Amino acid sequence: MFNITRSSELEEFANTLATDIEKRYPPSLDNTPSKHPSVNRLTRIMEDICQKASSFQSTHRLGWINKARLANKFKWKLKDMGYSEKFIEFATEAIVIHMNK
Repeated sequence: MFNITRSSELEEFANTLATDIEKRYPPSLDNTPSKHPSVNRLTRIMEDICQKASSFQSTHRLGWINKARLANKFKWKLKDMGYSEKFIEFATEAIVIHMNK
């Protein structure tokens, strides 16, 4: 009846998403305006991340509380990695929107 997703599972998945971003778009690029990737590259990266988040949501049938918990853990992981506030808000909003489709 209820699908309870453990906090450790949400945290592990949030870390996986953030690590995937870090591999393809390191914080050093985000914090150096002259080295920003093309819009197309950043779009492809975020589309892949959003697809993974949507698949996880479908598989685990997350309710709004677990979606919020996942987004919060993802946001804090990006912050710990050293990304800019602007990118953190953009990436977090993107996964939330895609999980709610």
